[in-house]
Amino acid sequence: MKTSPKTQSVNVLFLPVVNATEIQEVVFQKKGIRKTNDLTSVEISVKEAREVASLGGGVEGLLKSLPSVNSNSELSSQIMVRGGNYDENLIYINDVELYRPFLIRNSLQEGMSIINPDMVGMINFSAGGFEPRYGDKMSSALNIYYRQPEKFELSGEASLIGGRLTTGFASKDKKFTGLVSARYRNTNLVLNTLNEDTDFNPRYMDLQTYLNYQFNEKWSLSFLGYYAKNDYQMVPKQKEVDFGSLLQPLRLTVFYNGQEDDQYKNMMGTVSVNFKPSKKWQFSLDNFAYQNREREYYSLASGYILEAFDEEGNPVAGYDAGGQIDHARNDLLVRVAGSQFRTRFSPDVNTDIEVGVKYERETIKDFTNEWQFVDSIGYSTPRDFVIPGNLDTSALNLKYYIAGQNHITPTRISAYAQFSKKFMWGSNKISVNGGARVQNWSFTKETLFSPRAQFAIKPDWDMDMLFRVSGGVYYQAPFYKEIKDLTGAFNSDIRAQKSYQIIIANDYEFKIGNNDNRKPFKLTTEAYYKKMENLIPYYLDNVRVRYAGKNNAEGYAYGLDARLFGQFVPGVDSWISASYARVYENIEGMGYIPRPTDQRFRFSMFYQDYMPKFPSMRVNLTLTYASGLPSGTPVLFDAAGLPDYLAAYRYQKTLPAYKRVDIGLTKVFIDQKDNKASGNFWGKFKELTLGVQIFNAFNINNTIANQWISDVNSSSQLYYPVPVRLTGRFFNVKLEFKL
Repeated sequence: MKTSPKTQSVNVLFLPVVNATEIQEVVFQKKGIRKTNDLTSVEISVKEAREVASLGGGVEGLLKSLPSVNSNSELSSQIMVRGGNYDENLIYINDVELYRPFLIRNSLQEGMSIINPDMVGMINFSAGGFEPRYGDKMSSALNIYYRQPEKFELSGEASLIGGRLTTGFASKDKKFTGLVSARYRNTNLVLNTLNEDTDFNPRYMDLQTYLNYQFNEKWSLSFLGYYAKNDYQMVPKQKEVDFGSLLQPLRLTVFYNGQEDDQYKNMMGTVSVNFKPSKKWQFSLDNFAYQNREREYYSLASGYILEAFDEEGNPVAGYDAGGQIDHARNDLLVRVAGSQFRTRFSPDVNTDIEVGVKYERETIKDFTNEWQFVDSIGYSTPRDFVIPGNLDTSALNLKYYIAGQNHITPTRISAYAQFSKKFMWGSNKISVNGGARVQNWSFTKETLFSPRAQFAIKPDWDMDMLFRVSGGVYYQAPFYKEIKDLTGAFNSDIRAQKSYQIIIANDYEFKIGNNDNRKPFKLTTEAYYKKMENLIPYYLDNVRVRYAGKNNAEGYAYGLDARLFGQFVPGVDSWISASYARVYENIEGMGYIPRPTDQRFRFSMFYQDYMPKFPSMRVNLTLTYASGLPSGTPVLFDAAGLPDYLAAYRYQKTLPAYKRVDIGLTKVFIDQKDNKASGNFWGKFKELTLGVQIFNAFNINNTIANQWISDVNSSSQLYYPVPVRLTGRFFNVKLEFKL
């Protein structure tokens, strides 16, 4: 019987068990691997997630090679899935939901992913249509399970941009196990590839621990702890950007004064009690606490000159000069504490009934004081047009001013119930999963009800094919970002954004050649459609999502994803992904326009290879091509100080396509296969590798956003979109070991 490749499990594998009266179908699960019934879930290889060349240093680098995932910044671990923005994705570690920093506005500030690859044991990712036990978000769910070591181990990494050290241990009776890992990262060398004169000092560090104690066969206790501290300091001096076209080349020269000093501190602790009285019953109680402390301080003054050139490359005289002052003193404290109780009843190996309830107490303290002043030839903008020669009596206006002091302590209660069943329908294999979840948040006093269902059929055909259908009602439950409007106040009248989703998918497994011992190739194709209501318009600036604070839009999204997975080279997995996706919104009935995350076409590839005569020399390559995202105006206000939604219709530009190739070259000196070491010293090593990573191998100047520049001739209008570019080529050397 054919089986799916390990990294492509959709958990509908069956093995026959003979009874006295009938042949039943059962699910085979490896020991220690948690069972999932989500038919939309894709299992990602942990080994490949560690090896992929990624500046973020986390598993998200591999996620970005999937067809449904989009990202236009190599410095960010955040992802956009099927037209959704960065806030629409769920992240779990050991079934406990995590939160990302909220005030991050620039991918340079992000640092490391919260997920530590050294500690990961299993990765499940769903791009939509996921099961009821996952929370209320509109796009995706990423669930990470940390592993339990079986004996003492010590591993580490040292590179030009940081390092990590991880130790694991287990008692002789295997009842007590633990993992402790520390990481440090400084991307100063990478940021120096930017074409600007700036002093960077970005420092990121974290400490994670995962402890387990098995009292007996029925009771176990675990603790997961996390502490991270990101410091981002920047002193810009000068920047020069060449842009425009061959017919109209332009150059922007900016001189700076001031600095930026941001700090992000995240802490989390989870204590979980697990009780398994029998093979049929399983109970879990998770008690968790999370704190996020963020500070965003900057005062930057800049003056710029915008030059145009003639056909011979000589500057053209003009008055395109100006300046601006950007100022912020933003402080945020978010605390979340609560408990969740989950139970699973399995009357037989093919049936699961799951129920869960969660209570959370949230504290949000927000202080915002942020403004921007723009000057063009001595005049503040925006301002009314004045005929030259007449006296300008307009007031000195700020481009925008956002201020607020908010403190709320709401509670959030949620629950879910779902039923999963695998059975035979004639000679066809069927798998179903359905249920619903409900949530209430005391701040908005809104109750959400989200029914969801999944269905899969594996026909008894000569071709190995699996068909899947999933969908339901998915909400974007509001939190800090959604309730904060553009004045800086919290809006209790905001409603959850809502989407109706339907996904139709097909998995086709096949072999190439008759004498090939490689695993079957797998072609996965998915088509989806989302109808969205109660949308909150947002502005996307770099990686910051700033909501307008009003449910005054509707929209829809659709797309087609395809992925070919297999061993193009015997023994190592690779894949090719392609997708076409569109997402539109209609703000206040003014017509449909692309949302800021309108993906369009995307092609990516993750490829692994090795030298047949020298198998210890290995290479992995990640290639990405993505159509440019829409780049609309930044936050604009009308004369009454209200958001100017028409600006989104007036200033529609498209960024250049995102193109990038990252290459990882590795020399394996010691492993547990053909390169085992001996001796008193080297014999203690299980693994020892030396690698070279080439980031942005072709040194392509990708653009993440536009900076809108006004001149004296367009002082009341945004005129020139100046590209904000990403990092250039960078060579990193990495040494890894494991004892």
